Amino acid sequence: MSEELIALKIQQIQSKAFKQELLSFLDYLLAKQSSDRLMVKRIPKFGCAKGAFKMLEDFDEHK
Repeated sequence: MSEELIALKIQQIQSKAFKQELLSFLDYLLAKQSSDRLMVKRIPKFGCAKGAFKMLEDFDEHK
C-alpha cells in the first residue's frame, strides 16, 4: 500500500472524532512496532534470583 493512498484516505475523513481515533490507533501501532523490535527472548542466568526471597525455617512442617 502506498503512502499516497493512505494520505488520500486520511483526507477523506471529515469527522474530528474519527481523526482523533485514527491518531490514537497510529500511536498504538508505532508503540507496538517499537516494542516488537525490542522483544528478545532472554534466558535468565543460573542464580540470578539469589537473595530475592527468603524461605521460612519451618516451611516443610505441618501446622
